[in-house]
Amino acid sequence: MGLFDKLAGWLGLKKKEVHVLCLGLDNSGKTTIINKLKPSNVSKTTIINKLKLSNAQTQDIVPTIGFSIEKFKTSSLSFTVFDMSGQGKYRDLWEHYYKEGQAIIFVIDSSDKLRMVVAKEELDTLLNHPDIKHRRLPILFFANKMDLRDAVSSVKVSQLLSLENIKDKPWHICASDALKGEGLQEGVDWLQGQMQAMKT
Repeated sequence: MGLFDKLAGWLGLKKKEVHVLCLGLDNSGKTTIINKLKPSNVSKTTIINKLKLSNAQTQDIVPTIGFSIEKFKTSSLSFTVFDMSGQGKYRDLWEHYYKEGQAIIFVIDSSDKLRMVVAKEELDTLLNHPDIKHRRLPILFFANKMDLRDAVSSVKVSQLLSLENIKDKPWHICASDALKGEGLQEGVDWLQGQMQAMKT
């Protein structure tokens, strides 16, 4: 049973469609997180094919080129997760899906201090976009790759991204290691609570 199955059970909803945007810079771990969250028997639509890399470390985790759409149903929810490429040339695609999004998962590579500034710029652009700015969307941040030696804490990531300045949207940050699935349950629990609150 995947974490989204548990989320569906807690919500007690009747096949409600939930659109979640999964955003973040390339190589932050977005696809790995989505793969851990979904049940193993799901359908997948890849809009622009994924590249195969020969790097042994990547195994079956390859960078998303363009974006892929993960659709799957649980007992009470129907999920559409837009796994958006974080490569610079594809980030302009993100805004085409903002109107459909009901929640955002923003993934940060906590070990990549040099690109934290770029992640902050992309987050600021996202938060100021007209399709996002005046909506109260829950934003779940995963400070990913906490297992790496150079990783900074989720508190430090929060400070570097100035998350305390987000006053008009509920947000939460979780330390995570997507490869092991660590920290993902905490995030899903928080998101589930936010979705329940929006339902009432």
